[in-house]
Amino acid sequence: MSDQHSFETLAIHAGQEADPLTGAVVPPIYQVSTYKQDGVGGLRGGYEYSRSANPTRTALEENLAALEGGVRGLAFASGLAAEDTLLRTLLAPGDHVVIPNDAYGGTFRLFAKVVSRWGVEWSVANTSSPDAVRAAIRPETKAVWVETPSNPLLGITDIAAVAGVAHEAGAKLVVDNTFASPYLQQPLSLGADVVVHSTTKYMGGHSDVVGGALITADTGLGEELAYHQNAMGAVAGPFDSWLTLRGIKTLAVRMDRHTANAERVVDLLVSHPKVTQVYYPGLPEHPLHEVAAKQMRAFGGMVSFRVAGGEEAAVEVCNRAKLFTLGESLGGVESLIEHPGRMTHASVAGSQLEVPADLVRASVGIESADDLLADLTQALG
Repeated sequence: MSDQHSFETLAIHAGQEADPLTGAVVPPIYQVSTYKQDGVGGLRGGYEYSRSANPTRTALEENLAALEGGVRGLAFASGLAAEDTLLRTLLAPGDHVVIPNDAYGGTFRLFAKVVSRWGVEWSVANTSSPDAVRAAIRPETKAVWVETPSNPLLGITDIAAVAGVAHEAGAKLVVDNTFASPYLQQPLSLGADVVVHSTTKYMGGHSDVVGGALITADTGLGEELAYHQNAMGAVAGPFDSWLTLRGIKTLAVRMDRHTANAERVVDLLVSHPKVTQVYYPGLPEHPLHEVAAKQMRAFGGMVSFRVAGGEEAAVEVCNRAKLFTLGESLGGVESLIEHPGRMTHASVAGSQLEVPADLVRASVGIESADDLLADLTQALG
């Protein structure tokens, strides 16, 4: 399918042509491990073993590449599996990575507890400041890692500016685009070298599948990533790929509703006497609001806020919520609420990435906005 089509059309059709055997308009679930060869080395369509390639996964990977404006998309068993494969591809012992001072706790744990044992060094920088990133770069820096919007404080990084800083130093820029999704933001067009997704979140969108993705616009890097994907083996299974594809078809309409509902939630929170601070890039007072407006189509469905009364008050808000389900993860059609300090970001306690104890994070779903506001109002007390 031509990449000249609009996003909404690509989401439904890219990589998903009608099945040539039956005309099925949805790619079949090829729940198979191996494939008959037409003589030794005679592969049909390049398929020999489903760790190396599977037609259902191929459909998802082609779709991912089209949506992010890349040349190669790769699907993994989880977002962290994608990240691990990327790091093993880009880095070697003795190399250095700049990581953000606000990032998903699992990403921090991967750097601090796993990759560091392999001899890779890392340091923390405020990636909202290109100057801070520049100051953190060393001669051995091979990658700069960015989340924008970030998890959980909704920080914004100027992707084009930081891409310039990274490339001046000969480093790759990696952008975790999970919070925005490719519908709201396309980092490759702004200079990023690799985009990372937890497809568990907005891409799948229904809290029923775990997955991850890497997308790049560099053919050579795409081949390297594909080699390591096969060599390391943490690939997305066919049914998981099919579920993710099904979710992506409605990504555009879901993100529009997530954003509209989040804006209503933000309006409530900024005027509530028990809320001391609201984190949302759509707020004019957000320090990088103008950057977000420049590089994003809209501001997304994630909102974080701090509660008067400290940690116990924040925990109680989470416990009292009813329509907002208390749970980890994000990006599903149902609204979720959590306490990052005790849940998703417990792994960063005591580090430079430690989050405020009175912080609550909400993934605003696509339910009735009026019902969501009523639930938050009673939860805040």
